[in-house]
Amino acid sequence: MKNKNRNPAPGQHTLLMRVNRNRQLYFMVLPAIVAVFIFHYIPVYGILMAFQNYKPSRGVFGSEFVGLKHFKTFVEYPYFWKIIGNTLSLSLWSFVTTPAPIVLALMLNEMRTTKFKKSIQTILYAPHFVSVVVVCSMVLLFVSRDGIANKIVEFFGGTATDMIGEPKLFVPIYLISGLWSGLGWGTILFTSSLSSVPMETVEAAKVDGASRMRIIWHIYLPHIRPTIATVMIMKMGTLLSIGFEKIFLLQNPLNLEVSSVISTHVYEMGLIGRQWSYSTAVGVFNNAISIILVILANTVVKKLTEKESGLW
Repeated sequence: MKNKNRNPAPGQHTLLMRVNRNRQLYFMVLPAIVAVFIFHYIPVYGILMAFQNYKPSRGVFGSEFVGLKHFKTFVEYPYFWKIIGNTLSLSLWSFVTTPAPIVLALMLNEMRTTKFKKSIQTILYAPHFVSVVVVCSMVLLFVSRDGIANKIVEFFGGTATDMIGEPKLFVPIYLISGLWSGLGWGTILFTSSLSSVPMETVEAAKVDGASRMRIIWHIYLPHIRPTIATVMIMKMGTLLSIGFEKIFLLQNPLNLEVSSVISTHVYEMGLIGRQWSYSTAVGVFNNAISIILVILANTVVKKLTEKESGLW
């Protein structure tokens, strides 16, 4: 007669038994799951607005269905290519600065004085915790006619100008301020990856006569290559989703030629113009392109690294 009380073999536990066994862990993660569900999954039904002439009085499920009308309107918009070009320009220049955190992380890793290293890290991390509004206010003060940037220009014999109103200076100002506020924080992933490099390998390389540059090139960089690949793929996903707040705060009528991007266009047409369906369609268009770029970037990375790296 079979023993009905025997414990089930490994792998035969039911879902309820597993949940019961790990109930404390599930209770810990439950608030996060509920928050993600409420704020990220429930609003997904709002995508339907992109295919409707949305009327608040009728709601999402009662508004007239118009198909791809708003997508066509966006593509035929007179400044469509200008907006796309500005977005790509700012995003690609931001993408070019990606090696900066890697180089800084390698430099910090080479520091041997712990106290000095931690002091430098604290100074570099601090700007990340400053509000975007404060950062932009500081930038506007620095580049104003009486700001420190113009004082330096005048010291070398130049003429003071309203720098933020110069279209050709908008991109450099945006990039430099972005590096100042985010460079230190961007090193955290790479610094943590470098801390897991086996010191026995490094010591063996030193015994064999390897220089610091050779150790960095042949040990440190290959070790953090998966992290670099992941960061690159994620950045490709945000290529058209460049941040709204900073651009909006630095934007003025004089630099609209280069500062008008997809996110500011959505704000102008959606919140100011009250064209909710159109702005939703632009957002869906943006997200669809971002998903395609992530898939392409992941495929390319896996091809180049022989499937050693990639998000999936």
